[in-house]
Amino acid sequence: MSKISNGPALVEAKSDLFRSLSHPVRIRVLELLAGGPVRVSELRQATDLEASNLSQHLGVLRRQRLIISARADGQIHYRLSNREVLPLLAMAGALLRSAHQSTGLELADAEAPHQPL
Repeated sequence: MSKISNGPALVEAKSDLFRSLSHPVRIRVLELLAGGPVRVSELRQATDLEASNLSQHLGVLRRQRLIISARADGQIHYRLSNREVLPLLAMAGALLRSAHQSTGLELADAEAPHQPL
């Protein structure tokens, strides 16, 4: 296994990581896994996704090595492979709350669709 230096390879790896986090479903899955392993059926119910769609999102997170799967009692469970992603998600929430407070906008206002100019 090669080590990632502080050069261009690390910048590219960070970019890949943020791309893998760029969908609300994947963030939701990571947050659901924060409490420990979760069965796929529970993830489907919590995300309200079809199995094939959820599978695509889980694949992105697996390829990024953020989650791992295991079979237990005939069911597939997912868990975080590294809990270091949780402080990143918490920091993103804090950053967004701070930015919205400083601009006087509520988070719900910021989620409204942008109107074209």
